[in-house]
Amino acid sequence: MSLLARTHPRPAAHAPAPTTAPATPTSRQVPSAWLALLATPVAASANSPVLILPDMAGSLGIRTATATWLVTVFAWAMAVGTPLMAGLLRRRGLGDTLRLSAALIVAGTAVVAVAPWLPLAMAGRAAQAVGGAGLVTAAMSLAGSVRRMGVITAGFGTLGAVGPLLGSAIADTASWRVSLAVGAVALLALPAVMRRADLSTPKQTTPFDGRGAALLVLTATALVLIPRYPLPAVAASLLTTALLALHIRSNPTGFVPATLLRTRAFALSALLACTFATSYFTLLFTIPQLLRDRTDWSTSTIGTGQLVALLAGSMLSMVLAATSARLGRPRVLTILVTVGALAPLTAMLTPWAPLLLLVATLAVFTTSAGQATLAVYATQAAPTTQRPTAIGLFNLCYQLGGAFGPAIAALITLGG
Repeated sequence: MSLLARTHPRPAAHAPAPTTAPATPTSRQVPSAWLALLATPVAASANSPVLILPDMAGSLGIRTATATWLVTVFAWAMAVGTPLMAGLLRRRGLGDTLRLSAALIVAGTAVVAVAPWLPLAMAGRAAQAVGGAGLVTAAMSLAGSVRRMGVITAGFGTLGAVGPLLGSAIADTASWRVSLAVGAVALLALPAVMRRADLSTPKQTTPFDGRGAALLVLTATALVLIPRYPLPAVAASLLTTALLALHIRSNPTGFVPATLLRTRAFALSALLACTFATSYFTLLFTIPQLLRDRTDWSTSTIGTGQLVALLAGSMLSMVLAATSARLGRPRVLTILVTVGALAPLTAMLTPWAPLLLLVATLAVFTTSAGQATLAVYATQAAPTTQRPTAIGLFNLCYQLGGAFGPAIAALITLGG
């Protein structure tokens, strides 16, 4: 996994799945460009270390393989931070969520800038990721329509695709520590968003479900660690999932509402998002190796070709998002499922290696367009008071796809 990551650009592998709630007068006051600026820099931040891991390892006095923990901890913090920040949004409102997120990004960036040891740098990256998760959650709660959501998801795909090259260029010009600070660009959108959005604190009558939150964090942690420690992580995830299920049964209105899990549209949308993300990240890591095996292309040629393919898929996803209302939900779902199935089938069956770049386009199109449309379907199906929670859980499902995909790709390439 780390070898492949160092030799080709990787899109937003752990960037959270965008989601949104139905439009409100307040959400329409925030232009989509500001929401995109608030949410999408985390995609570049997640991927900026990919091509500079050796530089980071040399600076910290560790092996390159050990430096990959800076990538893993960011993914973990995004996964567990998303539902936690969604819970904060639900209970404390947009203002507190934005302020805490900004503070975490500033503090985390400052720590990364001076950290002489890996554990301290990991703590800084974790703070950056949780802060980024909060900004994404806030931005997506304000999106309000699939069209506006498409702008944001296209931004995720674009910044994720260029993130590794951007990080490498910044490291060559300045320092790898500056490369890890690109997520702070999102703070430029804060003044505009806070002027236009409703920052009032919602009224809460129910106590905070700390046990449910802890069990969800433990479950997400175990699932994210499956690629690194398969057997113990699978065992731990089964145990924590069982405990979480028992807790939900005894506390159905807690941190993970039982009514939300029983909502068919939400459950189906979240499952499809996880499936599309798993397929996408599997192909993302498999395609470069297949191209090496089947062609005489150089590493730079493979990386450039995949970058172009991913950017094309991101732009096409915005087109589908913009026309989704006219097409209707059944047609959109048919397109997503068809293209989503076509991508891995083409990868397995095509006799012509360059066609694998089209597979990359199809895969990123499916996952980006799926985020923009499925997220709306999922949150619209949830009760109004539970929509921030729906944001967190939907995003968490996408993050799990980002964890499972590279592990499956490693099995495929090693098996081949």
